[in-house]
Amino acid sequence: MEASEDSLFQSVKEIIKQSHEKAFRIANSTLLLTCRQIGQLIVEDEQKGKERAAYGKYTLKNLSQKLFLEFGKGFDYTNLSNMHKFYLAFPIIDTSSLQLCWSHYHLAQSE
Repeated sequence: MEASEDSLFQSVKEIIKQSHEKAFRIANSTLLLTCRQIGQLIVEDEQKGKERAAYGKYTLKNLSQKLFLEFGKGFDYTNLSNMHKFYLAFPIIDTSSLQLCWSHYHLAQSE
C-alpha cells in the first residue's frame, strides 16, 4: 500500500509543480506585456509623432505621482522610466511565443 501512496504523492506533486511553473510563466508574460504597453503609451505621448521627445522627464514625474497614489511603489518614477526604456529596447514582441523575461531587458541595457 505504501508504494501506491508514494506513487500517488509523486504524481500529485508533479502536477502541482507544473501548475506553479505555468502560473509563473503566465504572470511573467502578463507583467512584461503590461510594462511594455505602459512604456509604449509613454513614448507615444512624449513623442506625439516626432522621432524624439522634448519633455519626457516632466511627463514621467507627473504620471508617476498619480499612479503611485493609485497603485503604489511599482509605478514610481524609476519604474516608469524603466518601462519607457523597456519599450524602446523591445518595440516588437511576439506574444504568441513570449520567451522574454526581465533579465533580457537588463542585458539590453548593459550593451
